[in-house]
Amino acid sequence: MAVDATRYTPVDGDLIPYGDHRHVSGTAFDLRRPLRIAQVLARPDAGGGYDHNFVLSPHGDETLRRAAVLHAPATGRRMEVLTTEPGLQVYTAGQFDGSVLGKSGTPYGAGAGIALETQHFPDSPNRPGDPSPVLRPGDEYRSRTVLRFSTRD
Repeated sequence: MAVDATRYTPVDGDLIPYGDHRHVSGTAFDLRRPLRIAQVLARPDAGGGYDHNFVLSPHGDETLRRAAVLHAPATGRRMEVLTTEPGLQVYTAGQFDGSVLGKSGTPYGAGAGIALETQHFPDSPNRPGDPSPVLRPGDEYRSRTVLRFSTRD
């Protein structure tokens, strides 16, 4: 997995965002180079999994740009996420405890899945430095997210 972000939004123990966006360098949130998800989540500073907003680089205009890439080397499957949104919420099911059952009764444990959600930043309305998600009467909101799927050897 790779995420084109130099900063992320920290969260507290209840997953509530707080404080300024932090730089990813030297942390479990540095996904600028492709890394195996299991390898990153095993780090103590990953907190058992992601449920964090990543600040995409660059942001601030309506240009469609790459946000993330997922690649499964064993199958060659690849998913690329492109968006005009300024943020990407990455969720890795760290709170799954096996109590939810999937197909054929298979229990979903921690890390059983991943979700990539393009978005504005959490708590943006209360943070003057963040891109505004406010839509006034008569304004038009446009957003574009593209998911590209491919297979490669």
